[in-house]
Amino acid sequence: MRGLTPVNNDPRAIISNAPMSRMQVLIVALTVGLNGLDGFDVLSISFAGPGILGEWGLDRAALGFVLSMELWGMAIGSLVLGPLADKIGRRPLMLFCLVLMAVGMFMATTVKNIYELSAWRILTGLGIGGLLAAINAVAAEYSSLKRRHLCVSIMSIGYPIGAVLGGLVVAQLLKSYTWRSVFYFGAVCTVAFIPLVLAFVPESVHWLTRKQPKGALEKINRTLARMGHATVSALPVISESVRKRSVSDLFAPGLIATTLLVAMAYFFHITTFYFVLKWTPNIVAGMGFPASSAAGVLVWANVGGALGGAVLGLLTLRFAVKTLTIVAMLLSAVMVAVFGRTPPDLQTMSMLVAFSGFFTNGAIVGMYAIFAQAFPTHVRAGGTGFAIGIGRGGSALAPIIAGFLFKANQPLPTVAMVMAIGSLIAAIVVTFVKLRLDDGASETAGEGEQSPHMRGASAAS
Repeated sequence: MRGLTPVNNDPRAIISNAPMSRMQVLIVALTVGLNGLDGFDVLSISFAGPGILGEWGLDRAALGFVLSMELWGMAIGSLVLGPLADKIGRRPLMLFCLVLMAVGMFMATTVKNIYELSAWRILTGLGIGGLLAAINAVAAEYSSLKRRHLCVSIMSIGYPIGAVLGGLVVAQLLKSYTWRSVFYFGAVCTVAFIPLVLAFVPESVHWLTRKQPKGALEKINRTLARMGHATVSALPVISESVRKRSVSDLFAPGLIATTLLVAMAYFFHITTFYFVLKWTPNIVAGMGFPASSAAGVLVWANVGGALGGAVLGLLTLRFAVKTLTIVAMLLSAVMVAVFGRTPPDLQTMSMLVAFSGFFTNGAIVGMYAIFAQAFPTHVRAGGTGFAIGIGRGGSALAPIIAGFLFKANQPLPTVAMVMAIGSLIAAIVVTFVKLRLDDGASETAGEGEQSPHMRGASAAS
């Protein structure tokens, strides 16, 4: 082990500069799985929809109301719960959100009408929204500086992986059980992550170093030792005013431009992404193909998305994440426009939607990496939550815009061209985003913390 000789150093710099340990890799892997719950959740309600329609005799308009509830819940959760990760810690918020999600999933099996179902879907969405903000910060803060963009990118591809794998399991469950089995499965998967987070995800060293609550030094050294890194004899001296900085800094002069730009970029790009995700099955079915074929084409969108996120993550080892994200957004706009001109051929549509998913989700992965680098530690989760929350508005708006265009008798090529503009605008906005250097030393110097002097164990507590 590298680990038990005390050194006078900033623990954030140790994590940033040392090679990643197995424990750090495991933590990032768990964030992938946690993000997969989001992907599963979005697809699960779509799978449960036909059964709900049949059992309750609803029309599609009523079902559409239920489908939108999770998205609004996620938006509120990201905006309201996300900033709590910067105040109370990453780990407590992750556990709280998992409990909300598990309760929401399980209680959805007990409902008797769409109002009750909508309420529990909102609760599930609240948990997911807060969780997404927290795990983005965790993936970034437990990664080395060299691998940070790669790790955040890998975390982000949990979404399409969860959609594909969860969808495959649910498809089998629905052959023998009712639509409630979808939510039973979701509840079990969510509950399974709670002991894993308790056992393997300690509180962020970055957060502890900055906040310095009682016992911070002991907790940090315990975590460093578990990771096989050298421990520290003291913590950086951080002024009380710096430690008390809050999420309100997102809208202070130094950060407000970054906050608004990343949220705007995410919002516009997500409208393009969700046009593909939400309308592909209807477009395929509208060409005369059966519902099963439409679902199969949608799977290819998620497969392409997972591959796109993985490739972009690997490319961050050699190229700037901001440049990669802009390129992915531009190619996303091109591919979505091309998809709109697809002929009524399943193989061709599957290929084009896979390429669309490759670039649209690749750009989303790039945005998550940008979130991690654009915001300092004390507002990292809050900034991510704000951008995701605003973006979820785009996800709810995208199918509505496309629906109005189709209702106005606009042909598919025109609708796809209009919806592709979202990625184009996002690419332009991202060019104005300024990113930070983000290792322990630069953060200390950049925020006015007194890095040359160290705070001892007694002072830290």
